[in-house]
Amino acid sequence: MTTIDVNAVKSYLLKLQDSICAALEQEEKKQKFREDTWDRPEGGGGRSRMLADGEVFEQAGVNFSHVHGKNLPPSASAHRPELAGRSFQALGVSLVIHPLNPYVPTSHCNVRFFSAEKPGADPVWWFGGGFDLTPYYGFEEDAAHWHRTAKAACDAFGPDNYARFKKWCDEYFFIKHRNEPRGIGGLFFDDFSEKSFDHAFGFMRSVGDHFVPAYLPIVQKRKGAPHGERERDFQLYRRGRYVEFNLVYDRGTLFGLQSGGRTESILMSLPPLVKWRYDWTPPPGSPEAELYEIFLKPRDWLATENK
Repeated sequence: MTTIDVNAVKSYLLKLQDSICAALEQEEKKQKFREDTWDRPEGGGGRSRMLADGEVFEQAGVNFSHVHGKNLPPSASAHRPELAGRSFQALGVSLVIHPLNPYVPTSHCNVRFFSAEKPGADPVWWFGGGFDLTPYYGFEEDAAHWHRTAKAACDAFGPDNYARFKKWCDEYFFIKHRNEPRGIGGLFFDDFSEKSFDHAFGFMRSVGDHFVPAYLPIVQKRKGAPHGERERDFQLYRRGRYVEFNLVYDRGTLFGLQSGGRTESILMSLPPLVKWRYDWTPPPGSPEAELYEIFLKPRDWLATENK
């Protein structure tokens, strides 16, 4: 029987939430995070932190949750039907950052642990998570830095982890009804229980710890870029794609809503302002068209870096 340590996971996740919020507040001088703690009637609760109306971050949510219950919600048992009827624990930190400047990408990170249990049987457990980047105006050096840091998060845990979890990210964050990726990808992994609890937990920690080094240098480089109404308008239009993915496909959103999580915390991933247009396409040769032609296509960004 594998020994799992839920308390160690919880301690790490709470510290990760603290460290990410502190790093973001170092960049955002105008606003601070507000904190709400909440309880889930069926079991568990969480600690939600939200920053709004900043000069760098229009909205940033960094949430911790630890929920448990007697039965798995449908979104969790759909791809693992053998787990139906088990009790469960789910812990995680999930964050989404919507910057104000259109030249700074939106970013998402999530790391989580899941355990399903029943009397007389070993627990079935796994880790999951990753991080991905959604630019509005693309820069190849930013994409290369993002993926170089993602690879560094994986290197100590298996020679093929970056390649397979990058591919999984490209496939997962794909908006099927639009036939386009949400952004330039990064890492996505789920059902990860390889080798041992300690090994898998170490990999999850590495992914969580690499988010700030992956994202903040891009924020620092782009947050002062001049922009006007055109760039802002395109940013709000592209945010619509983010909303569509999260409400239609995202497993975390579906799990949170189906398991009775706190709705305000679950939907903090949605941007404060967004636009939709009917059948719009960017003008040929425009910077907006470049996003579609160059960046919204799966690509080996590390090869780009080495050109």
